[in-house]
Amino acid sequence: MKISVIGAGAMGGTTVEGLIKGTYFKNEDITVSDPNKQVLEKFRKLGVNVTSDNIAAAEKADIVCVVVKPWLVETVLRQIKDVLAPQRQILIVVAAGVASSSIEDWLGLSCPPLLLVIPNIAIAQMASMTFIVPVTASEKDTKTVVDIYNEMGGTLITDEAHLAAGTTLASCGIAYAMRYIRASSEGAVELGFKADEAKQVVLQTLRGAIELLTSTGLHPEAAIDLVTTPQGVTIKGLNEMEHAGFSSAVIRGLKAGLK
Repeated sequence: MKISVIGAGAMGGTTVEGLIKGTYFKNEDITVSDPNKQVLEKFRKLGVNVTSDNIAAAEKADIVCVVVKPWLVETVLRQIKDVLAPQRQILIVVAAGVASSSIEDWLGLSCPPLLLVIPNIAIAQMASMTFIVPVTASEKDTKTVVDIYNEMGGTLITDEAHLAAGTTLASCGIAYAMRYIRASSEGAVELGFKADEAKQVVLQTLRGAIELLTSTGLHPEAAIDLVTTPQGVTIKGLNEMEHAGFSSAVIRGLKAGLK
């Protein structure tokens, strides 16, 4: 099976990095199409096929993955429309806010089985949270795509109505998590730790929290109860954060991503 990734910017590039690290495709079965020569040279050195010709990339692939800025999706799809083969290809579009109805209008009868996919940049480290919407894909084609992205992290099949929420929760959400890490690290420096030590402590603490919730299935509030004691320092710290609007700020930030 061969896959072509059209667009190797931030999201497309990290996707290709994940595909290279994975076992689903051999490097020689991956093609990257991008106008940036430096990007192409980077991936050429890693043993994948590179081109600046989107049409050539799309024509020889079993899976065509379009990962460009939302305002470029129509241009790219109309460009490759004539070489798409609905009977033998799968089309993945990774672009926030682009409706499947628009994609189908642009491609008409040339539209292969279509899936909308939103990963996050941790896909390069095989740790993405990826949302998948099987618009016109069969169960078999959907399973293929889910298997590919499962190797690069976790997946959730959802409907198109929830894709924007998934984007702000996981794709934007990784930036929100980074901001917490930064704030906590800066706080640790104020408490007397060196910057590199602070980051190490914060990251390991988060790993522990994730592992605890994953392995036990506990609700976060139940896990918090394990740490808090009457008049203890933990509850005092939590209450100070809540007085400053911690939970409200997170929820408002997530909801803002839908606007």
